Amino acid sequence: MKKVLLLTSVLACVAFANPYAKCVACHGANGEKVALGKSKVIKDMTKAEFIAAMKGYQDDSYGGPMKGLMKAQVAGLSEADIEAIANQIAK
Repeated sequence: MKKVLLLTSVLACVAFANPYAKCVACHGANGEKVALGKSKVIKDMTKAEFIAAMKGYQDDSYGGPMKGLMKAQVAGLSEADIEAIANQIAK
């Protein structure tokens, strides 16, 4: 049980230290993947497009087949987090 709590704590710290860390599993380390075969390649998006998409997922005004999944993923992101991810991955 202690190992599970420790692992959960470490993963939470990593995710909070780098808001893009939770995106990597589906979108790839450089945003190069078509997540679950349904998304846009985010490295090809402009920063403005990326930011608009993330805010749209948060307020339910954007999204296709993965809208529900993405809404949950971006729900806790602040504007600063979204900007940081955009600066790291988008054009």
